[in-house]
Amino acid sequence: MANFTKEEIDIVVVGAGPSGMAVSACLNKLGINNVVLEKQDCCAYLWKNKTYDRLHLHLSKDFCSLPFMPHATSSPKYIPKKEFIQYLDEYVEHFNIKPKFQTCVESAFYNSAEKKWNVKSRNLTSGEIELYASDFLILATGENNEGYIPKMVGIENFKGEIIHSSDYRSGEKYKDKKVLVVGSENSGMEIAFDLSNYGSHTSIVVRSPIHVLTREMVYTAMLLLKYLPISLVDTVIAKYAKFKLGNLAELGIPQPEEGPFSFKISKGRSPVIDVGAIDKIKLGQIKVLPGISDIKEHTVVFDNGDEHQFDAIIFATRYKNIATKWLKKGENGLYCARFSKRGIAGISMDAIAIANDIKTVRGNKI
Repeated sequence: MANFTKEEIDIVVVGAGPSGMAVSACLNKLGINNVVLEKQDCCAYLWKNKTYDRLHLHLSKDFCSLPFMPHATSSPKYIPKKEFIQYLDEYVEHFNIKPKFQTCVESAFYNSAEKKWNVKSRNLTSGEIELYASDFLILATGENNEGYIPKMVGIENFKGEIIHSSDYRSGEKYKDKKVLVVGSENSGMEIAFDLSNYGSHTSIVVRSPIHVLTREMVYTAMLLLKYLPISLVDTVIAKYAKFKLGNLAELGIPQPEEGPFSFKISKGRSPVIDVGAIDKIKLGQIKVLPGISDIKEHTVVFDNGDEHQFDAIIFATRYKNIATKWLKKGENGLYCARFSKRGIAGISMDAIAIANDIKTVRGNKI
């Protein structure tokens, strides 16, 4: 029979990715006792194990630091994956964040009689059940929990390789192969670019309208938004993008009627940062295709009636938030970090706001 332990603590933070790290750091600075529960064996597991090799931060480092620790002045403007992971490890050490690794949360509910969150977790190494009673519960599992491959007509018939983008590392193994990328946001476009660089015969499905900008366009917009209304910034950046990149609709890439930053606010979809895919599309090295209507053993049929053969399909599609599997409804003292779709800048703002709000609530209790 498994052993049980119970611990009373001020705050339980679920997740030791950048969000959980940022929240814990802010709480530590305020002297508020907290425990971070992480089911994997390290901090920032997704960054270390579920991102492709050529990944760089899409925004300037000025907008991509966690609270109270800016990037080094010697760091490049757009930080590569390896250096960002090193930054995260240094952040954990600097703020004395000590997650409980290999600890999987199995249930959490607010006990109104006790006025406490009851959190049940399992140590995946020992099998031991751990129980926590806390005043506050912070979900820092983020948006990118578990890769989601949508159900599509005929997908079970496909004889080639099917993977989610979270399992993609580089295009090296796909040289000379016909590969279809499904999903045209940042991951999809960058993976298509990487595949083409490695000599893959690459196609990408572009179904929904998207804005495509360069890194420098986004950097300029972020500066302008400090002083100008979003409608004006949208107009300026959209016109500049069309001048710089051309009419993307002619390439099969529809664009929204709303400007890029208004569209992000209303629809939650960030502009795609072009790292070179658009030039390859113009050169015919990446083929743009419409939505999928059917998948067969070796071919895919598209909405325009065309049918093409592929060796592999990579789904650069959304993620599932697995917190809904174990979280039971309750609002008292429940906070969610990193669900705002504002990137690393949003992580920092969320973490500081959550920690300060908890400080205020605790002050009211005293």
